[in-house]
Amino acid sequence: MISHLGSHFIVKTENKREELKGKGKNPDVIKRYILWVTISGILLFLIIIKYINFAVNTVNGIGSLFGNNTVFFHSFNWLVPLGISYYSLSLIGYVADVYYGIAEQEKNLGKLTVYGMYFPVMISGPILKYREDGEQFFQPHFLNYRHVTRGMQRMLWGFFKKLIISERMAVIVNTVYGNYLDFPGGYIWIGTICFAFQLYTDFSGCMDIVLGMSETFGIRLPENFERPFFSENISEYWRRWHITLGIWMKEYVFYPLLRTSLFVKMGKKLRKRFGKKWGKQLTTFTAMFFLWFTVGIWHGGNWKYIIGSGLLHWFYIVCGEITAPWTGKIMNTLHIKTESTGLRIFRIFRTFFLVNIGFVFFRAAGVLDALKMLRAAAVSNAGEIMSGGFLHLGLDWIEIVISAAALFLLLLISIMQGKGSVRDRIAGKKLFQRWVIWYALLFMVILLGYYGPGYSAAEFIYQGF
Repeated sequence: MISHLGSHFIVKTENKREELKGKGKNPDVIKRYILWVTISGILLFLIIIKYINFAVNTVNGIGSLFGNNTVFFHSFNWLVPLGISYYSLSLIGYVADVYYGIAEQEKNLGKLTVYGMYFPVMISGPILKYREDGEQFFQPHFLNYRHVTRGMQRMLWGFFKKLIISERMAVIVNTVYGNYLDFPGGYIWIGTICFAFQLYTDFSGCMDIVLGMSETFGIRLPENFERPFFSENISEYWRRWHITLGIWMKEYVFYPLLRTSLFVKMGKKLRKRFGKKWGKQLTTFTAMFFLWFTVGIWHGGNWKYIIGSGLLHWFYIVCGEITAPWTGKIMNTLHIKTESTGLRIFRIFRTFFLVNIGFVFFRAAGVLDALKMLRAAAVSNAGEIMSGGFLHLGLDWIEIVISAAALFLLLLISIMQGKGSVRDRIAGKKLFQRWVIWYALLFMVILLGYYGPGYSAAEFIYQGF
């Protein structure tokens, strides 16, 4: 409702531009005021529902640092609407696009509601853009054999990731992170690496299910993952991981921030003092700080998310930008080919290692727990793992073999995806071969998937954000 009214008044103000000018009023100022009121209304609802406990816990935490055990404020416990972060960002993007004139206003409130609260994306996204994805929701879609079969195939691959890999990785992760003081530091790396695969297969598996379900309806949604663990640096990683969130943050936070009068003035002063190159970089790094803070707090009202999913990645990217000239000179001096296979593999493992440090904060109970775990992991050695074994991490040897085989299949398919669509390749095979492949995957999900008490296939990690 707020976004519908906001877009209505923005368009109405634009249509009466000449009339308002004749009355001595500035239509651009009025439009900007309406935009900020609309966005503030959406954000206010989001902040009250989702982030008020962040402020409460921060104030109480600061008090405890000074030896005051008094609880200044009590937490609020209420039901958070499902998917509020996802459709809030989608609707903010819609209003902003109408304001900038790159999307047309949707006059029908019912249609805008269908777009904003399309049921598959409400759990975990992807974050939609009205100007790119909205129109197809209002077009007729007829039953199509190709859409249905390909959609079901993608959903099946999502179930494989979720039920066979993610749920098994969760057992190891919960064992290590739930009792990290009882495990040597080497096991923290095992738990964290397992969490990386748990989170990826859970989130990307959910996206496969959502996009596959939509494909059966004839609706094509934007991709949210592109083999992120093959990234060679952190910037590339975020172009491959949660793609729609990264695009949204750049278009509606980063670029608008750089265009504000504050940052324009800051850029001029910094260029005058430090030169054109460094002045521009310092301005960009400052805007990036706010960008990554926003990315972190979007994940949840907790400092562990702000650090692990936000500011730590800002630090990585800034360090990479600053040191790029020196690393380039060193590589030229040592005659190292930048595109050599060995160097690319090194970069992939380096990026995966850095991302996993952020995952420690993401999964730990809090910042202090994450720091304790990282300190223990820093002094670990391989002998701890070799002497301790894997069988007391929650999975027996059969489950470990199944997990290893499933991860190997995931790696194999991911490598094949780098060369084109795997579904297209399978579709080009003979009928018998196609049926063998898809029925084999189906029976793997049925026979090897995690079911029963304590497991809910309907719960996904990112639905909490």
